[in-house]
Amino acid sequence: MSDSSLGKVVVVGQGYVGLPLALRAVEAGYDVAGFDLDVNRVKQLADGHSYVEDITDERLAAALGTGRFLPTIDSVHMAGFDIAVIDVPTPLEDGNPNLTYVEEAAATLAVHLRAGSTVVLESTSYPGTTEELVVPILESGSGLVGGRDFHAGYSPERIDPGNTTWRLENTPKVVSGIDAASLEVVEAFYGNIVEQTVAVSGTREAELTKLLENTFRHVNIALVNELAMFASDLDIDVWEAIDAASTKPFGYMRFTPGPGVGGHCLPIDPSYLSWKVRRSLGQPFRFVELANDVNEHMPDYVVRRLMLAFNRMGRSINGSRVLILGLAYKRNTGDAREAPGTVIARSLVALGADLRVADPHLVGDTLAFPLVEANAEELAAADAVVLVTDHDAFDYDLVEAKASYVLDTRNRLDGPAVERL
Repeated sequence: MSDSSLGKVVVVGQGYVGLPLALRAVEAGYDVAGFDLDVNRVKQLADGHSYVEDITDERLAAALGTGRFLPTIDSVHMAGFDIAVIDVPTPLEDGNPNLTYVEEAAATLAVHLRAGSTVVLESTSYPGTTEELVVPILESGSGLVGGRDFHAGYSPERIDPGNTTWRLENTPKVVSGIDAASLEVVEAFYGNIVEQTVAVSGTREAELTKLLENTFRHVNIALVNELAMFASDLDIDVWEAIDAASTKPFGYMRFTPGPGVGGHCLPIDPSYLSWKVRRSLGQPFRFVELANDVNEHMPDYVVRRLMLAFNRMGRSINGSRVLILGLAYKRNTGDAREAPGTVIARSLVALGADLRVADPHLVGDTLAFPLVEANAEELAAADAVVLVTDHDAFDYDLVEAKASYVLDTRNRLDGPAVERL
């Protein structure tokens, strides 16, 4: 540890959440070990190459240049940590939470846990995960007792990839601890990292906070998605209605339809809450389950709309050339996790479409579909263009000028050849 360091921090998981936290901790004055099991990731970081779009190579190089950031796959470098933060995936498996990565991270940290150390979980999970799963694993592997010998807490991540306005450091950070002493340490750590902390009384409240935030979005997106389908059948412009409703300065929050939800948060996080309610109370969380049903079927609805458009043209999707614009789940990012565009693309291929994808944020060798540029030639050659993800990098004037038919799922285009969701 350097003499000027605030202490040693271990961040387990160097993805889109863990890497920004690790670098911000370095910038705040901590010695940081960025631990990840992915050898290629760690090598890229050590070589100064960032794979997270929100982190520039220059910022990574600056962190490495301090001598206080160590990307590593070797858990030996966890030894002597003051604060450890768990930022690992929490996927669903057959509709059930898969907390294998959290369990493995806690077990690895337990070996190096010492009296006075603190472990914080940031990975999204159901209420009770910190105290019912993580703390017992830490206690079993270390022989120490949570609250008496070491501190523990939960602080939900609020990273929004591609958002240049709200970043880690200026987004309020919810913090909690398993007891008052733990909360004090957790809040002090994040107080050095972010501009504002928001303390809650317990880890379950903090865990529920994250699920509430994403369930709120999930349910409201499902509402406008279903409304868009009905409005289309009723020959009503849902986008105009949304624009008009958005002029109300109180009692309304704008949500817009789309081809489905993607990423880790919306397709997965609300299901953690639904699973917990059903498991603990034996009751369905009806709003979440209905929202899941609506949002999961939006890619199918997009394909049906495209099939109807081809029928009007007197054509079949089978053998037709289709160009998808944007496959990432979110605008201006390369994150394709759980992306609805992937579902749409696979469905079109299964129907016999000659499919191409244009997405400037994705790399060709990571896709199962031909990746092309959205240039004049590709646009003109397509029998149909489907705008799935409205990246700012696309030339929308060119799309309107060259495409013979466009199904716009994002309300980004206009013109006689454009049909909106």
